[in-house]
Amino acid sequence: MRIAMWSGPRNLSTAMMYSFGARRDFAVMDEPFYAPYLLHTGIVHPMRQDILDTHENDPNKVAQTCREGGTPHLYMKHMPHHMIDGFPMDWAETCVNIHLIRHPARVIASYAAKREAPTLDDIGYVQQTQLFDRIGGLVIDSTDIRANPEGVLRALCAAIDLPFDPAMLHWPAGPRVEDGIWASHWYGAVHQSTGFAGAEGPLPELTKDLQPLLDQALPHYQRLWDRRMQ
Repeated sequence: MRIAMWSGPRNLSTAMMYSFGARRDFAVMDEPFYAPYLLHTGIVHPMRQDILDTHENDPNKVAQTCREGGTPHLYMKHMPHHMIDGFPMDWAETCVNIHLIRHPARVIASYAAKREAPTLDDIGYVQQTQLFDRIGGLVIDSTDIRANPEGVLRALCAAIDLPFDPAMLHWPAGPRVEDGIWASHWYGAVHQSTGFAGAEGPLPELTKDLQPLLDQALPHYQRLWDRRMQ
């Protein structure tokens, strides 16, 4: 089995990667198209040159790695906005595609704390709905996972015909060898975790300058939220 988990930034995506990585039957990959995305767009992200120097820049070579599978299974953490026009997508056709979503108010508040002036392209909601229209797949919401990790993970495993493994609920604190080099900038909180955090509280109040971004992202989130696993 090859699982492609599609998610925007500042979601539960790294915790989900650690969850599947805690299983003995899964290898994991951390955003393998990030370096090609940075190279081909020219966009400036934190640690840009370190990412380009450390990770594979050729999207065709990355795609081949995504086709090869794991030991015996492979879990891939992907971001829809990394898949720019011209990047291979045929490898995803035979994957179990899952779309992980989170309310944009939470995403925007968290992203803005790490990088100034986020844009709609940065947080990936438009690209995720477009990708869902193209390849389909299951939809899960990070709020549901945090409220009931075992219940949602059991339901997800059942939906994809994968036996549930209790090891998915816990992992050791600290960085993982599979982390991208960008982990030192983005993964501070999850590196302190040993499992899924508890239920989320009320939605954060965004500053006035971020409200238009929320208004743009919300319809895309709502469209996928309506299709999420219950």
